[in-house]
Formats: sequence, structure tokens, C-alpha cells
Amino acid sequence: MILYASAIFLGAFLLFLVQPIIAKQILPWFGGSAAVWATCMVFFQMALLAGYAYADFTTRRLTPRRQAMLHLALLVLSLLVLPITPDVSWKPAGDDNPSWRILGLLTLTIGLPYFILSTTSPLLQAWFARRFHHAIPYRLFALSNLASLLALLAYPVLIEPWVTTLTQSVTWSVFYGLFVCLCGYAAIASARSAGDDVAPAAESAEVARAPSFGRQMIWMTLAATATFLLLAVTTHITQNVASLPFLWILPLSLYLATFILCFDHPRWYRREVFLLLVAILLPLMAWYSDSLDLKVVIPMYLGGLFVCCMFCHGELSQIKPSPRYLTRYYLMISVGGAVGGLLVGFGAPYLLKGYFELAIGLVACACLLLYRTYRLAWWAMIGAAGVVGATAWGGGKAVEHQFADSRVMMRNFYSVLKVREFTDPVTFRSLVHGGIMHGGQLMDPQHRLRASSYFGYTSGYGRTFASLPDTPRKVGVIGLGAGSVIAYARKGDTFRFYEINPQVVEVARREFTFMDESPAKIEVVLGDGRLSLERESSQQFDVLAMDAFSGDSIPMHLLTREAMQIYLRHLKPGGVLVFQATNRFINIAPIVASLANEFGLASVLVSDWPDSEKGVDYWASGTDQVIVTSNKALLQSEKIRSVATEITIPAGFRVWTDDFNNLVRVLK
Repeated sequence: MILYASAIFLGAFLLFLVQPIIAKQILPWFGGSAAVWATCMVFFQMALLAGYAYADFTTRRLTPRRQAMLHLALLVLSLLVLPITPDVSWKPAGDDNPSWRILGLLTLTIGLPYFILSTTSPLLQAWFARRFHHAIPYRLFALSNLASLLALLAYPVLIEPWVTTLTQSVTWSVFYGLFVCLCGYAAIASARSAGDDVAPAAESAEVARAPSFGRQMIWMTLAATATFLLLAVTTHITQNVASLPFLWILPLSLYLATFILCFDHPRWYRREVFLLLVAILLPLMAWYSDSLDLKVVIPMYLGGLFVCCMFCHGELSQIKPSPRYLTRYYLMISVGGAVGGLLVGFGAPYLLKGYFELAIGLVACACLLLYRTYRLAWWAMIGAAGVVGATAWGGGKAVEHQFADSRVMMRNFYSVLKVREFTDPVTFRSLVHGGIMHGGQLMDPQHRLRASSYFGYTSGYGRTFASLPDTPRKVGVIGLGAGSVIAYARKGDTFRFYEINPQVVEVARREFTFMDESPAKIEVVLGDGRLSLERESSQQFDVLAMDAFSGDSIPMHLLTREAMQIYLRHLKPGGVLVFQATNRFINIAPIVASLANEFGLASVLVSDWPDSEKGVDYWASGTDQVIVTSNKALLQSEKIRSVATEITIPAGFRVWTDDFNNLVRVLK
């Protein structure tokens, strides 16, 4: 028992620990967006499916001895890919599909070890059930999920804030070697205890009716709905804060906790309680799905996700088969997880125009509630039908809200883009990423090149450009948006934009006129700004601006020591860095200030919250920007000195690097 439990526990711990370790390493390569985690989750779900399919096939089709020999060979082979460090050749060039590149990278970097780890729980449970005929193996599934949960909880608290990603990879690889020894020994012990070389199909086993196709589809649907909601809620949260393992782990931990509770003992899933909670929370979550008040939304959605997953996994545990069909049961759960992951990670970005998957998942869960109450009292079914209607109505209103006032709405791997137009008090067209406005343009002909939104004349950008010498300037900008900063362009200037999302370039050219009407030379480089700058020779910028955002989510790979080294290589002596620091949830200023101190530069914060009368400057938005430079004379200019404030860096604040960041310390 100790042997099987130890191997299952260590395997599950490593299985879920590797997810944030590898995802964090490749996150900076693909723009730091929430879609990177969703794509990683698709890979993890597909690899898990492959592992469960392998366990099911080999258990049913191979003799115990041959199954053990095959698994031993794969265990040894998987050691050849260690340590798990992604090769830099996988960094995108800017014109390829990020989803396929991420999947290819993960397959070659951790594919075989992850596949082996994913086979462990169902395979060792099957071996355990075959060896100890009167033992029930399902509590080992709860142990597996407990280990996974502990790994996820340990990462943001004990690992991420203190250990570099390289050390994480090497340490994980060492413990994987220990797992190979444990699992290999379990395989040998199981083969020896099986006795003669008889295929499992011919072995004596308890007589049990095979699960019908319909029952297997129910298993799959329940698992798919839970996974679908997991990814939809995760995207909703990370889209508006930051795409970091710390925030990915919260929903995933709750998801795993429901597996632990539902499969540990029937007492944890009180059906009457959770059916009622699901009926209450589903309509509430649907009605609030377009809210940006994350102090309310995050607790409600995390609690709602837990309740919905308890419902799905509780119903799943109540209809589990006898141990004879254990591997098929786990296989269908894995199929459901893969289906849910594919629909959110691959289907939604390319099939939906907006972030509609959350509403879709909530309605699907409500329909499952109606289906699972069909054998209860008539009033329960009527109540469940009402829940379906209320959830569909709330979800529909949320979808309608996303379309409201939108001239254009489109979506791809990176984000949802919307263009909205307002006519009061003047005509203003804005570009919206997620739920946040990021730039815009006054559309009346006489004002089209007037600065607006968070590039207003009293903003950090406006004051920086007003303080520069009256000579031709070369300006670099990471993040194109609507092209609003072009309002400061003059004849003889060059504005060079780095934009990762090709749809942003399309919208900026089609819906806004900055790029066509500017007197300056406008250049656009497609691809992640940091990676593009890394490949280029020094551009000798007078100003380099960091303005790459999607919703309120911040690409943290633009705020590290390594990134700063790249920026400074592209600045002229005395050049200026301007960091957009406006965010409702993250205090970016101390991160930037600590980087400035690291490189001997001065930094100041310019907060601009105009109270404009209704008129041409009505659309000047409140904003915070950090100006960083070695040119102290520029910081002493009247335009900047009169409003600049010193940035306080907390005691013991550690400079962020590609290997280290601590989101908890900068949450507002």
C-alpha cells in the first residue's frame, strides 16, 4: 500500500508542479497574455488524455508482465529529456501561430515525462486493484488530487517568490528521477504478483455490468463542463489583473479540491446542499459576468467555480463503476477534460468574437443541473428549468453588453478588440481591450491629431514630449493600440511601433487615422516588443514607451532586469523611458523605480487625473505614468518638475527578473 500510495502521490505532485514551472518560463516569449496559460492547459489536458488512454488500453489488452516491461522502457526513455528547460529556438518570430508553437515546445520539452506522470494514477490504481482484489482503489484517486493541490499551493508561496525558474526546473528533474525509481519498482512488483502470463480480459474478476455508451457520455459531459468553467473563470480573472501562475493556481486549486472531496468519501458531497447552491450561484455569476468590479467578481467567481465543480464532480463520483472498469472511467473523465480545454483554449479565441465562453459554460452547467434533477420531485425540475432560463437571460445580457456601442469586435489568440464610438460632447472613437479602454481618437477633422485619452497633454507622455528639445525625434512604442501617441509626432520624426497582435494593426489602420495622417514616418514591427528589440541592432530612440496591455492585465516580462537591459541598449544617451502604470489592481511604480535604481537612473511618477469640462478635452483620461531617464535636466523642466512625485520603494523590495517576480507585494 505504501509503495503504490508513494508513487501516486509523488507522480501527481510533480504532474501539477511542472505546469506553472514550464508555463512561467515560456510566458515572456508569447506576449505574457492569459491565452498562453489557456493553451498550456490544452496541452496538459491532451497529454492527460493520452496517459489515461494508454492506461486503459494496456490494462485491458496486455498481460501484466508485458505491460510492466513496456512501462519500464518508457520510464527509462523519459529520463533522456531531463532537465526540463525550454530551448530558446522556440521563441516566436512574430508571424506564426502562437498556439501551435506553444504546443510544439511543450511536446518536445516535457511531453514524455508529462505523459508518464499522467498515466500514474489510473495505472497504479489498476495494478493495486488487481493485486489486492478486495481493496477499493478510488481513495487513491483522492490522494492523487491531494498531491496535485499541495503542489499548486506550494508553488506561489514556497517556490515562486524564492526560487529561480532554472533552479525549479533542475530540482523538479531530480525528483522526477526518484519517481521513475518508485514507479519502476511498483511495475516490477505488480508483474510478479500477477502470477502466470494471463491477459487481464481472461483474469477472474467480479462480475459487473459494463457501463453503457450513454453512461460514458455522462461521465465525459460532467468532466468537460467542470474543465470548461475552470478555464473560462481563469481567463476572466487573469484578463483583468495579470497572467501569472499566482492567479492561474487559485481556480485550478479549487477545481482539484472538489476532486479530492468528492472521491475521498461520499459524506463530502451533500447533493441537496450543492444542488441548491448551484441553482443560486449560476444566475448570479451570469448577471455579473460583464462586471469589472473584481473585488466582488473574483470572490464570487472563485466560490461559484468551487460549487459548480463540486456539483459536476459530485455527480460524477455518484455514478462511478466497479473497479473492473476503472481505467475506462478515468479515460472518459480525461476525454471530458480535453474537450473542455479545447473548446476554451482553441475554439473560443478563433470561433467567438468576444469573451462569451463564461456565459456559455454557465448555461451548460445549468442544463446539466436540469438533467440531473429529472428523477427528483416535479418542483425540483421546475426550479432547475427556471435556473436555466435565468442563467441564459443573464448570460445573454452580458454578451449583449459586449456588443453594445461596438463598431467592430474581433478576437484572436491575444485578446478581444472592440472599437466604440461616442458623440457626446464630441465624436470620439476608442479602442477597447477586454473591458478597458486603451486609447482613442477625436474624429472631427479639425481635432483628429489632438492628443486624447491617457495620452493627454498633461499626462506623463504629454509632459515628456513637451520637455524634449525641438529637434527630430525617434520614438519607439511597445504596443500600438489606436496609435494615439502619434498625436505628438512632427515632420521629421520617426515613430516605430512594436505590436504583437496583427488584429491591432488592422484595426488601427482601418478605424483610426493617426497612421495615415501623421506628418512623421510611421513604422510597425509585428511581434512581441521585447523579443523584437532583442533581435534588432540599437535603434537609438529618444523616447521608448511601454504601453502593451490587454484589459488590465500586465505583461510582466516587460518589467524585468533583462528587459531593462534591452531597452537601455536601444536608447540614445539621455533618452527617456515612459512606462504606462495605470492599473486598478497592481502598483507598477515601485517595480519600475527599483529597475531604475538598479541601472543608476532617475524615476518619477506623473499622475494626471483631469477634470475636463464637456468639450474637446472631455476624453482626456486619468492615468499614471513613470518617467525613467539619466537626463536629470529633463526631469527638472517645469512641465515635469511641477507635477512629478517621488516613488516609494517598499523596504526589502527585490528587483524583478525573468527568473523572479512577486505579484503579491504589488497588489493594491
